[in-house]
Amino acid sequence: MTDENPDNQPTSGDRHFVTALARGLAILKCFRSGEELLGNQELALRCDLPKSTITRLTYTLAKLGYLHKTGQQPRYRLGMKTLTLGGTTLARLNVKQISQSLMRLLSEETESLISLGIRDDMSMHYIESYRGNALITLNLGIGSRIPIAPTAMGKAYLAVVDAAERRTLEDRIRSFDTFSWPRLKQGIEQGRQDFLTLGCVRSFGDWHKEINGLAVPLSFSNGLPVMVLSSAGPASHMTADRLMRQVKPKLLATAAEIVRRVDADSGS
Repeated sequence: MTDENPDNQPTSGDRHFVTALARGLAILKCFRSGEELLGNQELALRCDLPKSTITRLTYTLAKLGYLHKTGQQPRYRLGMKTLTLGGTTLARLNVKQISQSLMRLLSEETESLISLGIRDDMSMHYIESYRGNALITLNLGIGSRIPIAPTAMGKAYLAVVDAAERRTLEDRIRSFDTFSWPRLKQGIEQGRQDFLTLGCVRSFGDWHKEINGLAVPLSFSNGLPVMVLSSAGPASHMTADRLMRQVKPKLLATAAEIVRRVDADSGS
């Protein structure tokens, strides 16, 4: 087992390198796109570390709030504390606070799951989420990570980033899943066309056949990274027709208002 170097860092002879810290960060990186719960054995295999070492690390990370433990045979999901990692810019400009009331109102008006997300490596990471009053069965919320390629949120992100970043991400997506790549590539291209013609991006059963969604990229004028606002729900409730006729105009208006308020807050 690679006991000294969980993230392929040049640690030999480096007395400043803290192995325990590197191992803890490696555990947090194990929670891949769309995954909710992982056990110690799965984490041990992914980190190539002894299960006893992983058990101590997950216990510590859970105590600190970076992991959340569930069940008697412990399985873990990312904890709320992980939202503080890399969140300095978001906190400084109050993006979440500015968006909250608008998202809450939109979720109530559309009876859908309204989420605000950013890209985190090969996932879209929910940093804010509201369910409204509807009986929405989607097991997604703040802290959830969803894959980029098949989701409305991910395709909306890819629709507006610069060509170099998009090519890099597409190359990585293709390397991860060569079998599905032709279908995923078609969806990405459709997302770019959606954004040009509709102002938003659709995903009707592309990720999970029972989930429909729309997403709008948020491009700010103050140096913030691209974020994405999405509306999603069970296909039986949020039909494609309902999303396009009833939800789309409200989603676009809310996205524009969030951008306006954030830009104004930062003095742009």
